Order: sequence, then C-alpha cells, then structure tokens
Amino acid sequence: MFPNNLTGTYTIDHLHSRFGFVARHAMVTKVRGSIPLQESTAYLDADNPAGSTVRLILDVAGIDTRNEIRDTHLRTSDFLDVAAHPAITFTSTLVKHIIGDNFEVAGDLTICGVTRQITIPLDYTGTAVDAQGLTRVGFEGSTVINRKDFGITYNAVLEAGGVMISDEITLEFDLSAVKAT
Repeated sequence: MFPNNLTGTYTIDHLHSRFGFVARHAMVTKVRGSIPLQESTAYLDADNPAGSTVRLILDVAGIDTRNEIRDTHLRTSDFLDVAAHPAITFTSTLVKHIIGDNFEVAGDLTICGVTRQITIPLDYTGTAVDAQGLTRVGFEGSTVINRKDFGITYNAVLEAGGVMISDEITLEFDLSAVKAT
C-alpha cells in the first residue's frame, strides 16, 4: 500500500516511462515497440485507491519499433491509421487495491476510434525523492488485448502456413509519475 504522503496530483514523466507493445511476428519471434506519451493526468489517493484516476494520451505518429519501414506501415490504415486517429487514449474507471503492492486499473482504451474496457494489473514499485526534490512513484505492469477488437485486422498468410502477425498484443507499462508541488 502507499505511504499517506503520496496523495495528490501527478504527471507521468515521459522521459522515464515507457508505453510498449509486443506482437508475434511470423509466429516465431516477437517484435517490440513503443508509443510516446503526449499528455497525462493522474490523481493518487493513498487512503482510498478507488478514488485514484489516470488519463493517458499516446502519440501514434511517434510509434517506434526500431524499423522505419515497419513503423511507416503501422501508421497507415492497414493498422493504426494515424491520419484519422492520431492518438490512443486510456481513461481509468476504477482503481482497485488487490494485496500488498498489487493493483488493478480498469478503464476505457480507445484505439482507431474503437473503445473497449480493459484491466491492467500494476505493481507499485516504490517512491523516491529525486535530485530536484520531486516526489516520484513507480508502477509497472502488462495486459493482453486482441487487436481485432479495435478493428485492426490486417495480416498476411505465410507460405508455410500461419500468419505474419499475432492477434494478441501485449501492452507494457513502465511508469514514473511526478507529484505536483
């Protein structure tokens, strides 16, 4: 559980956080990527985690898989359609303390204009006062979504059978949030 002095408003530090994803490629390996944070707001209620909230906006145009050809394709209407849907958003609807440092954050995830309710198991990884005297809290976790649930259906059948891209995508969250002074 959180120390009581953590209650307050936070901004997620985009320089020390990662919003990642993992997809199977050709069903034999994994491709990892990230999407940069554009904007965030969060409120942490240390006494009553259910009173906590978070809203994230990710900049789809900044998608990075370390391969510019793939990234360009992911920005097209085959996948994330950046021209029509420049952002991915997540807005929490419930924060639940499970046990110890384990929490679940449920909320609305919108990708390509389609909104689905997801639950993200998150572990509270600690608190620190940084070199600038700012209070930071950390969380990490992951969840799996099906990209077809968000209308992302593009794929290619492989010559030997199977498909090029998995339907299941793992979303990864490594978060460092800074408390407002």
